[in-house]
Amino acid sequence: MADHTTPRHLSRTRIRTGLAALAGTALAAASISVVTLTGTAVPAQAAGLSPFDIPGRGATVPFVEHEAEEVAHTGTKIGPDRRYGTLPSEASGREAVTLDAVGEYVEFTLIAPANAVTFRYSLPDNATGTGRDATIDLRANGTLVKAVPVTSRYGWYYGGYPFNNNPGDTNPHHFYDETRTMFGTTHPAGTKIRLQVSSTAQSPTFTIDLADFELVGDPITKPAGVLDVVADFGADPTGATDSTAKFQAAVDAGKAQGRAVWIPRGTFTLWDHVVVDGVTLRGAGPWYSVLGGRHPTDRKRAAGIYGKYVPGGGYGGEIRPHEAGGPSRNVTLRDFAIIGDIRERVDEDQVNAVGGAMSNSVVDNVWMQHTKVGAWMDGPMDNFTIRNSRILDQTADGVNFHWGVTNSTVTNTFVRNTGDDALAMWAQSVPNVNNSFTFNTIGVTILANHLVTYGGRDIRITDNVTADSVTNGGGIHVANRYPGVTGPTAVSGTITVARNTLIRNGNSDYNWRFGVGAIWFSALNEPIQGASITVTDTDILDSSYAALHWIEGATSGISFTNVRIDGAGTYALQVQAPSQVSFTNVRATGIAQANPIHNCVGSGFQITQGAGNSGWYTATPYCGPWPEPQWGGGPTSPPPTTPPPTTPPPTTPPPTGGNLAQGRPVTASSSTQNYVAANAVDGNAASYWESANNAFPQTLTVDLGAARAVDRVVLKLPAGWERRTQTLSVLGSTDGSSWATLAAPAGRTFDPASGNTVTIGVPAGDRRFVRITVTGNTGWPAGQLAEFEVYGGATPPPTTPPPTTTPPPTGNLALNRPIAETSHADVYVAANAVDGNPNTYWESANNAFPQSVTVDLGTARPVSRIVLKLPPSSAWQARTQTVSVLGSADGSSWATLAAPAGRTFDPASGNTVTIGVPAGDRRFVRITVTGNTGWPAGQLAEFEVHAT
Repeated sequence: MADHTTPRHLSRTRIRTGLAALAGTALAAASISVVTLTGTAVPAQAAGLSPFDIPGRGATVPFVEHEAEEVAHTGTKIGPDRRYGTLPSEASGREAVTLDAVGEYVEFTLIAPANAVTFRYSLPDNATGTGRDATIDLRANGTLVKAVPVTSRYGWYYGGYPFNNNPGDTNPHHFYDETRTMFGTTHPAGTKIRLQVSSTAQSPTFTIDLADFELVGDPITKPAGVLDVVADFGADPTGATDSTAKFQAAVDAGKAQGRAVWIPRGTFTLWDHVVVDGVTLRGAGPWYSVLGGRHPTDRKRAAGIYGKYVPGGGYGGEIRPHEAGGPSRNVTLRDFAIIGDIRERVDEDQVNAVGGAMSNSVVDNVWMQHTKVGAWMDGPMDNFTIRNSRILDQTADGVNFHWGVTNSTVTNTFVRNTGDDALAMWAQSVPNVNNSFTFNTIGVTILANHLVTYGGRDIRITDNVTADSVTNGGGIHVANRYPGVTGPTAVSGTITVARNTLIRNGNSDYNWRFGVGAIWFSALNEPIQGASITVTDTDILDSSYAALHWIEGATSGISFTNVRIDGAGTYALQVQAPSQVSFTNVRATGIAQANPIHNCVGSGFQITQGAGNSGWYTATPYCGPWPEPQWGGGPTSPPPTTPPPTTPPPTTPPPTGGNLAQGRPVTASSSTQNYVAANAVDGNAASYWESANNAFPQTLTVDLGAARAVDRVVLKLPAGWERRTQTLSVLGSTDGSSWATLAAPAGRTFDPASGNTVTIGVPAGDRRFVRITVTGNTGWPAGQLAEFEVYGGATPPPTTPPPTTTPPPTGNLALNRPIAETSHADVYVAANAVDGNPNTYWESANNAFPQSVTVDLGTARPVSRIVLKLPPSSAWQARTQTVSVLGSADGSSWATLAAPAGRTFDPASGNTVTIGVPAGDRRFVRITVTGNTGWPAGQLAEFEVHAT
């Protein structure tokens, strides 16, 4: 976020091998203090866990990461140190290796074949603050591969927010940068890759933090039917001249003709934004198709791909005619890099990699580096996804969903070295609703938070891994802070924080001059009330200060369940504001202070304890001066993690049959403790929603995702509850704004003799939103519902309680089911074939037939038809794949359902193939691919299984 000026503070395997040879030379020519460890031939000591140590959480990345301090080297190990302004504090794991003499090196031993490396490093600034350029040798088994250019031009900021490039000012920070290079050949596992100093004339020191090695595939082949920015529009692939106008002409033509636009291999200079709308812009891969550049005189213009701005929306600056009329819609950006040239932070400048407003759009496999923000999205806009991407070395945020962004997500994305919040949502003036950050890995956030929602309704932050926050923020932050976050834009609905791992999160705030917690809550603008904030199945490891923190205003509705706190530099709980919080199975160990709670608000902090708590509670909290933190008390091996649900909440509309409300987003006017709205749509009649007491009327509203035929509602209470009558009505809406009464207020009796179930028929019609309003209850002074079920099309509700996990859908039986693969290429994993989105796809390893994908339907299901799809875009030319279909009841014994045959996918018929198979029950269905005329790999966008 942009305002941190006032005292209010407006996997892969990690390598641990070998011995570290530590030279005793002094660190030279750096204007910051460092902690050095000197000596010779001593074992390397890890500062702690890597974000890639955590199974089942975070992003799936295509590289193997090696920490410099854990491999052979002849430099000086620095750290561990977490003090802001020291060189180790910004290193991954808070340790690195400094090389300061010719011949010194860091040597990595490959554990997997690789043909490319990205390494993170720091050079000292120069006297004028403009940075210095140098080279470092890259060697393989002792042989020089190349001299790799390195620079400090993108690092070293000083002073107060928003910072400057004056070395004479205070608070130097943002020391590290990253560079990447390809080897020119593939080196096998066991190869020793060395970064070695050949000269200290250009830079007196080279500090190496880590190296990410990967096996980059060949460039993607140009599809048929696309428009080519070079061949058709004359863009310059050498980067010698500005290609902005050529790119703009290409994407405008692509929209007009309904054709994708192709970026071939090359480095392209853009002096301004390219504005996209209704078009696919795709490249040969982020290592091959690279956009960059900046206007030589008008420095607020630079390379970036932008949607059109919305008039009166989140962007209040100059809007040129071709940028107006947003949001853009139906945009796909994929398989290229935007590597900019931004060396300072000017918040007014639109010099981000991706920006503007884009609805119903996707950013997929895009590398964003050296811009101000990876993606700053100014709404209102809806249904925007960033996935499978890398966001590195930003002067400000990684991503910010700003001003009315709804139903949008960042998922499976790797973020490192951002100068402000890594992934943020800011509901300024217009609500952010139903957004999510899921399965992301975030390393080293220099300022502010790894993951944050400023305001927002029904937000999900799940299955992420975060490591190493440096100052003025923590790991996960939920807050009513920053301008425009108040009233309807404030925190509301259900905020789900689940299955995250936080490593070395939280830090000292240089304005407040005390620590910020790893997970923290602020109600600066107004109290957080009426929302349900659930933190579940989360590991908070080796926190720099407190694990949990409340500040700046009252909060309520917060619950922690199945949370592990292992290591905290000060306290388990740091309480600086009143709050009402419940704790169940929260276990704390390794708390630095003997008294685990710092609380100076006394009884204003109200704790409700469930079962299973240990290590964090005291009836006599401490209130006094802040202690110095004690670091390094966290675990050295990863704890077991709780896997995500086997059927996650759908991001596409649910099937037309069955209970349409199950697993859908649901909001409540209020809730009590952990009896939250989501309990009413979880398929478990033993859990329930309960509103605030003595505060009728109360409402519960479910979003079906799209307009659905609705003709009745089924309401349930837990089976063992005594008889009661609730006075309630049913309303429906297609847009969430205009409501019609479907069933007038009436007393509805829940009787255990009849299963505590009430069925209410409503006039048949299409509705997206259905609401229950409760105005009375004879059994308890609150609204109460265990299940809120919605049906349509005369489908009877189940006569037995539904399972606690979502069953396979009744239409496409394979949708969102577990799927296995023999292999995949790059980010094109098997899960793409069962996600309900025909624009994502699975692709196997190339030139390695046969290949297969196997879906598990969960139980034996009637199967008689298979539907296979490729992306419907005309960019995918016709091709014939040789495929067979097999089925199995147990995953071991297989029967052929359809013999190998050529199946033609033709864009003229939707790139869809239907295969009939003998009717019968199968749990597992497999597609085997032995040939493909369009690409030397198996390819499927959707793998559907149907009963009829």
